[in-house]
Amino acid sequence: MTLNLEVLPVQPAHRLPLRAEAQRWLVTDLWLEEAVGIVGGEPKCCKSFLALDLAVAVASGTPCLRHFPVPHPGRVLLYAAEDALHIVRGRLEGICAAAGCDLKDLDLQVITAPTLRIDQATDRARLQQTVERLQPRLLILDPFVRLHRIDENASGEVAPLLAYLRELQRRYTLAVLLVHHAKKGGGRIRAGQALRGSSEFHAWGDSNLYLRRHGNDLTLAVEHRAAPSLPPINLELAQHEQALALQLSSVTDMPETPPPNSLDERIFAALRQADHPLHVSQLQQQCRVRKSTLYVRLNALTAADKLIRTAEGYRISSHP
Repeated sequence: MTLNLEVLPVQPAHRLPLRAEAQRWLVTDLWLEEAVGIVGGEPKCCKSFLALDLAVAVASGTPCLRHFPVPHPGRVLLYAAEDALHIVRGRLEGICAAAGCDLKDLDLQVITAPTLRIDQATDRARLQQTVERLQPRLLILDPFVRLHRIDENASGEVAPLLAYLRELQRRYTLAVLLVHHAKKGGGRIRAGQALRGSSEFHAWGDSNLYLRRHGNDLTLAVEHRAAPSLPPINLELAQHEQALALQLSSVTDMPETPPPNSLDERIFAALRQADHPLHVSQLQQQCRVRKSTLYVRLNALTAADKLIRTAEGYRISSHP
């Protein structure tokens, strides 16, 4: 019997779609646009706090951890399976207070179903329909262990669930963040290899964030499939009045950020010479700096009321 099969779609390589550099990042340096990946770590390493900080950043457009810019904010869909809803709200409000935004103004949608099992066909279909209806830019599932009843050590059982999440990412052009536990006592091996269960988890991620605690020190390791990774970042869980949120530790030395004055001077010189607003791509070309680094300075100068961001681009404030 002859099967009538459709030919797979093919396109010449030079006609593959281009993507502007500014849209490569969902969260600059931390999470690639439309990436799937893991936020991993042992218990009590603030994995959920980091996932919620990413959620607030993407939904509000404020920098994640008050440092990493969000070029194009959008809707976030969150399922927090391990914490009661009032705890989730309290944490989000604390992060919003630290970020200087209001939770009620964010397009951050929370799935309130008591259970969600992506090893069950019915729940997979329900999640897909929810994603299709809401069209989020970021889907957060926290944690993986509460989403199934499979054997996490069995590659043949883990791979189909991760493939389902990858299919969601590709079909609906969103990013998928999965919170997952690391093995206890895995601090001496590579962070990705310390994830609990099958090696499929480490191989699956386009962007992976790993949290590790050494005594009172909390460290974030960043790993990307298709972009340079950052050196380890020191974090701390800080409380300011009623706000409890992660932040960069005072001892963190962020790399590849030039002295502010030199870059700021180049930004102002380019804007003065142009005498009209400039888009980020134009400023990058004239300042000769990484776009992620440029975004950090533009956000800082805008927050300081030295620059004004308009639909036509950035311009100098009347009192820079």
